[in-house]
Amino acid sequence: MEHRYLGASGLRVPVLSFGTGTFGGEGDFFKAWGQTDVAGARRLLDVAIDAGVNLFDSADIYSNGAAESILGEAIKGRPRDSLLISTKATFRFGDGENEVGSSRYHLIRSVDAALKRLGTDYIDLFQLHGFDARTPIEETLSTLDDLVRAGKLRYLGVSNFSGWHLMKSLAVAQRYGWSRYVAHQAYYSLIGRDYEWELMPLALDQGVGAVVWSPLGWGRLTGKIRRGQPLPETSRLHVTGDMGPPVQDEYLYKVVDALDEVAQETGKTIPQIALNWLLQRPTVATVVIGARNEEQLKQNLGAVGWNLTAEQVARLDAASATAKAYPYWHQSGFGERNPSPV
Repeated sequence: MEHRYLGASGLRVPVLSFGTGTFGGEGDFFKAWGQTDVAGARRLLDVAIDAGVNLFDSADIYSNGAAESILGEAIKGRPRDSLLISTKATFRFGDGENEVGSSRYHLIRSVDAALKRLGTDYIDLFQLHGFDARTPIEETLSTLDDLVRAGKLRYLGVSNFSGWHLMKSLAVAQRYGWSRYVAHQAYYSLIGRDYEWELMPLALDQGVGAVVWSPLGWGRLTGKIRRGQPLPETSRLHVTGDMGPPVQDEYLYKVVDALDEVAQETGKTIPQIALNWLLQRPTVATVVIGARNEEQLKQNLGAVGWNLTAEQVARLDAASATAKAYPYWHQSGFGERNPSPV
């Protein structure tokens, strides 16, 4: 398993990490993702660790805390220093007025609760799940810095930030000498390339590693979604299709057609090709893969140990290219001084 530095930090992470959104299955939304219990989680961790994956990502809202609890049970008995545990908080987790956001109140409670559910005394990578425009950035960053100094958190990241959210936060951290964000857990896939417009150039400039979520486009790049065919019976898109990243059907089919061509040439599966394409993109530190079962996990693990050719990458780039929003389409016409990151 290849390892890369996580942004401008000294932490090395595997290029594939394992997401625990399928653990627990509490509520209709997460039930559609998966219903892995503790025994199933232990087995999936065995497979992942055997393949060199030692970074496991969760969040407090995954099955209302059950995913963290199951992950905590699954890592019991394993050497803690051989594992990297990542989790997230910010979204509403309770009915109270202060049970949401990135305030000092909510972050301290969230971290302490996550540590208890995970059964550990520190979190390797803690990420804000979203931007809180109601809380001063100084309050958020000073709190996170206190938690780092207390030994509860080791590295900090964010998720789903816009460019100005992230850049302002980095500037405030630098101004006060606080711990800075080294990771951005962002949506990026062959059918969702908006990350390249501003967030990728920012990440290159500021040393922020991409932790890619939903690399298969919210379950659309499994190879089972085809032109003229109904959704497969087991697809989570039946329940969650309207809640994830939007994509037009014809655009999806165009990308899948290109993936099919490359699959025939390489002997690899469509998910493996889509994941390998991501691993060749700038700033990508690790791609979070999920799996409801051992078969899915093993297939996704087959995305490493080989590389698409430059010509194959170019074909996939062309098939997945879309018109950019302003000002990015305007900036792309000034490539001499404002080059594309890819």
